[in-house]
Amino acid sequence: MSLPILWFVLLAVLWCGFLFLEGFDFGVGMLHGFVGHSDDERRVAINAIGPVWDGNEVWLIVAGAGMFAAFPEWYATMFSGFYLALVAVLVALIIRGVSFEFRTQRESAGWRRTWDAALTLGSLLVPLLVGCALGNLLRGVPIDSSHEYTGSFFTLLNPYSLFVGLTVVLLCLAHGAAFLALKTRGVVQARAEGMGRWLAPLAALAVIAFTAWTLAIAGHAARAPVPVLAVLAILAAAWFIRSHRDGWAFLATAVAMLATVATIFVFLYPRVMVSSTNAAFNLTVHNASSSSYTLKVMTVVTAIFLPLVLIYQGWTFYVFRKRIDVGDVRQQPGSATAGTGGAGTAGGAGGPGGTGGAGGPGGAGGPGGTGPAGAPAGR
Repeated sequence: MSLPILWFVLLAVLWCGFLFLEGFDFGVGMLHGFVGHSDDERRVAINAIGPVWDGNEVWLIVAGAGMFAAFPEWYATMFSGFYLALVAVLVALIIRGVSFEFRTQRESAGWRRTWDAALTLGSLLVPLLVGCALGNLLRGVPIDSSHEYTGSFFTLLNPYSLFVGLTVVLLCLAHGAAFLALKTRGVVQARAEGMGRWLAPLAALAVIAFTAWTLAIAGHAARAPVPVLAVLAILAAAWFIRSHRDGWAFLATAVAMLATVATIFVFLYPRVMVSSTNAAFNLTVHNASSSSYTLKVMTVVTAIFLPLVLIYQGWTFYVFRKRIDVGDVRQQPGSATAGTGGAGTAGGAGGPGGTGGAGGPGGAGGPGGTGPAGAPAGR
């Protein structure tokens, strides 16, 4: 395998990893107001992703940086042509990030509702716009012989790309519902399972339609097993959710998300960006890649640091693996029934302004934290 092809595969893995990991964060962000009818219940949903959401976003940063270094022509054409859409993604990520921090800074119900709405909106816009961007890579956009984008913002809002965005949003919702069912207890878990029972079939219909549409515009029937895997996985997720098999349901939605995003890249190869103006103007893994020396250096650096990142992120999920419920957040600062120190979540730290709370199951009490909704500082 040549280095340009290797880096195309690695970038596909990074985009798949981003939407797999951040996908359930987006889903929880969109669902937290529906599974939580009280502030404490909404905090249970937020605490479920509190220790991991910002670490999951690193995959997006690395994917963008990898495109810049490995395929500068692809990066330049995509990021300049999709500029307004990417600015909207950045603004949505900022709004979503600050909502975690700001919602507990005042006791006002109106203040918290405002930041809850910001969290929901930001969690909706990012997967929608990222899905649209990925859909446009495969469908094709106007690119001239100089590899410059010649369309407008509204060129990107075509039926196929919008549907890909909608499919990603529905998968995030089903993925988030499965994660909450796996990570919470009590009424929040019950509501998450209830929402998953109808979100998973909706996502399955979307994935089936996405598969048929993608095969129609891209051909390559020999590559159909990848989107078929996505269809089978989301159908399995719907069955597992109804069977109250939370772990298997989450695994199935994860496979569905991974296979759906992988479908874009499988059908895109060997191109990295399709020109709807003329096929001769397509960007490919060979005409858009960096020099061989650059790719060699990147490969060595990645071989050293990627395993370390994976180990650290896996350890984070292991530490915060325990289920949480309303009782775990009720005494944390920012709760309507807050005491002096927050209870740690799965061994996590108490919230700001309090002494270390008692550790969750398997964990030790920690010092006062500053993370969102009582998550540890630095999450």
